[in-house]
Amino acid sequence: MARRKLSEAEIARRMRKLSGWKREGVFLVKKYKFGTFMEAVGFMNRVFAAAEAQDHHPDLYNVWAFVTIKWSTHDVGGLTEWDFRMAAKCDALV
Repeated sequence: MARRKLSEAEIARRMRKLSGWKREGVFLVKKYKFGTFMEAVGFMNRVFAAAEAQDHHPDLYNVWAFVTIKWSTHDVGGLTEWDFRMAAKCDALV
């Protein structure tokens, strides 16, 4: 997949298609809450597998039953279509 940094207009259009995600600088960010620590870990493992399959890896943070995910395409210094696809994939993995 091409790694082209998206324009502000493209980012705004794609943000409207995501639920619960916010933009923090060059990152797409979402915090998920699960019922237990092990549910959170299971979700993280699914995200790890999807990220590895795409060779595109997020920043992941876990505190008990909460998982925060941050997507950005570091080598272009911003957001790409890849980040939005992976954000949507994370929502599908819940």
